[in-house]
Amino acid sequence: MMNSAVGTSTWEQLESEILEESLAVEGLRAMLKQTIIGQDDLLEKLLVGLFGNGHILLEGVPGLAKTLTVKALATAVSAQFSRIQFTPDLLPADILGTMIFNLHTNEFSVKKGPIFSNFVLADEINRAPEKVQSALLEVMQEHQVTIGGATYALAPPFLVLATQNPIEQGGTYELPEAQMDRFMLKVVISYPSLEEERIIVRKNLAPSPTALLPTFSLANIVRAQELVKRIYIDEKVEDYILNLVFCTRYPERYALAHLQSFIRFGSSPRGSINLALAARAYAFLQKRAYVTPEDVKYVALDVLRHRVGLTYAARAENMTSDAILQEILGRVPAP
Repeated sequence: MMNSAVGTSTWEQLESEILEESLAVEGLRAMLKQTIIGQDDLLEKLLVGLFGNGHILLEGVPGLAKTLTVKALATAVSAQFSRIQFTPDLLPADILGTMIFNLHTNEFSVKKGPIFSNFVLADEINRAPEKVQSALLEVMQEHQVTIGGATYALAPPFLVLATQNPIEQGGTYELPEAQMDRFMLKVVISYPSLEEERIIVRKNLAPSPTALLPTFSLANIVRAQELVKRIYIDEKVEDYILNLVFCTRYPERYALAHLQSFIRFGSSPRGSINLALAARAYAFLQKRAYVTPEDVKYVALDVLRHRVGLTYAARAENMTSDAILQEILGRVPAP
């Protein structure tokens, strides 16, 4: 999966294709920046998830434009878009769909739910209980839905972009580890700067806000995702990815034995796969046909922070997964 060369295309052909596709990507990035102010890192991570074909979890307090960002992305790429507001009384059928009995034909028919879209915004995903969360496991991993014994494949591209408020806030549920592991990235959003917020206020008070026009197509997304799969990862960079992941499981092997009491479980193999995919996607955004250790470092926190479980001792000492991963990144040598 990770250790793949350029393939049948020559190196020059791949670089040429990346540069050609990057022109459309630059237009998409510029369009999104007209709507989303002061969240450049968030936009970059959204593009990493989009072109790496991975689901994204956005975490931040209310009012930081999480929902607006996802809606703007869907509009800019002319994608079929569904928004699901997660609430405590939501049912799995409200997401996936259900069987409906037709009195005229005396037969059951399938009524598909809002999950049948290209982009699905799961707004405030942690406000629904575990039964609803479990409904997303199959569709996020296998891009298919089972209703009434029949399985329905989802048309590509398919991305779940979920938002959640911090767990400490009232009326929220902690997401199951199995579901968290299906998100390629967990991006934590911070407040904008004073000058950025000044621009935000002025834009929202303007009499006629700027309309967002589609600049990217679904065909562009599919082509970019195929290019990302062909980006080269050297064996030394591959070893670096694997060592980072293994250090979350066995920190004592990397002279970080003091972290053992803080880590309840480390990253799964999905962490290795998604770290390689996200690094490839970021290399594509940098218009390169190969992955560097810096690409891996840029996406490492977002790929791994939700895959490192903390012990009670870590919580008692206010140790976070980000702090643990920063130590790991500082210890594991890069090639």
